Amino acid sequence: MRGLIWRWVINGLALFFAAQIVPNMAVDGFGSAMIAALVLGLANATIRPIIKFLTFPITILTLGLFTLIINGFILWIVSVNVQNFHVEGFFSAVLGAIILSVISSLLTYFVGDNSL
Repeated sequence: MRGLIWRWVINGLALFFAAQIVPNMAVDGFGSAMIAALVLGLANATIRPIIKFLTFPITILTLGLFTLIINGFILWIVSVNVQNFHVEGFFSAVLGAIILSVISSLLTYFVGDNSL
């Protein structure tokens, strides 16, 4: 349970920092970033596997690059459904998903994963 909360905090920080970097992506404060990170985690756990299954042939043909589009789509869906978190445009959503992934990975690497 502690590791899950730690992962949520790291993703909230990553989302907050990504919103500062990516044009047309905004979050109104750290609390809103934490809520958006929670919804993003739930969407990644429920919706993303279904979309990945349905788009498996396209993902194979693009050598996995279509996964970036899926991640951007999920981020955009979350921004539509969460107040105080906005992503305008699909390109910004895809770029935001890439930046979010990089920042989250870096934070996990430097801060560590306290799941033990």
